[in-house]
Amino acid sequence: MPYERIAFVASDSPKAQKALRVLCEKYKNSPPDQADVIVALGGDGQMLVSLHQFMGRNIPIYGMNRGSLGFLMNEYNPENLPERLNQAEVTRLSPLRMRAVDAQGKVTEGLAINEVSLLRTTRQIAKIRISVDGRARLEELHCDGVMLATPAGSTAYNLSVHGPILPIKSGA
Repeated sequence: MPYERIAFVASDSPKAQKALRVLCEKYKNSPPDQADVIVALGGDGQMLVSLHQFMGRNIPIYGMNRGSLGFLMNEYNPENLPERLNQAEVTRLSPLRMRAVDAQGKVTEGLAINEVSLLRTTRQIAKIRISVDGRARLEELHCDGVMLATPAGSTAYNLSVHGPILPIKSGA
């Protein structure tokens, strides 16, 4: 399917805002609700914001790095964008569905692209039980908090603690 209607979104950084002006001038900027594809300009943070913002719309998001590291982003190049979009490999992300129950029984649910993190809210140690896909992985962990990274989040979180980077399509 050719991507003809492109919506551009950008972080507030000067580099991303300049790229937004260049691309909007070069290509027509469609409203996101009418676009075939969304181009996110910035760093990984902007990509994550865009993924959350447009989650459930079943619209591809193509990131171009106008941030710092940009593990989730493609190289920024304003030339031949429609052709590059049409040749891009689609990667489907499966968000991590989080369901947390606190000591009072209150349930909190959410979807995570990068990670789920739980931190204690009192001065007492937290007692956390971790289940993944209905299977208990840790019955009781005594700690200040815990973080569970998705493959998308593994590039930042696992790598920073000398752990493995998970392939984005690993399903782990």
